[in-house]
Amino acid sequence: MNACFDYGDKVRVIKNIRNDGTFMGTNRGDLIIRRGSVGYIKGVGKFLQDQVIYQVHFLEQGCTVGCRESELGDLTTPWVDRLFERGDSVIVQKSLTSAGVVVVSVGDSGTILGLESNQKPLYYRVSFMRENSLDSNSWLIPETVLKLDESGVSVSVKNESGRMLC
Repeated sequence: MNACFDYGDKVRVIKNIRNDGTFMGTNRGDLIIRRGSVGYIKGVGKFLQDQVIYQVHFLEQGCTVGCRESELGDLTTPWVDRLFERGDSVIVQKSLTSAGVVVVSVGDSGTILGLESNQKPLYYRVSFMRENSLDSNSWLIPETVLKLDESGVSVSVKNESGRMLC
């Protein structure tokens, strides 16, 4: 079990890093570091003798986070920058129609199920709850008509003086 990265290497997070309960100052499940963020390896260790864990310092966010090797990539790997990840809550900015019928209205909120296309324009599969029903429907929607639903997002924590804790 050899480490792929070494002290000082510049790496990119290829998956959203959420609190698994070990990161102080945030709730379990809160987003700590967003996919695409770049950091530097500060240390390398092992967990349960079978996982390599890297201490990655993120300058922009001002914090150090433990990351598994599967959550990191080097900067030479081609990168598709996108705005949304699976599970993100989004709001539609334009009404969408199918066969002349409005199927999604402006302001409707949905949940990203996944990325359907890695080529520009990016398309996402988005699930919308139907009114008065437990059922949902999903549509392929271009990134350009979606925006992040800020009410359901918590990225980083600040103390009372406004200083970023991470």
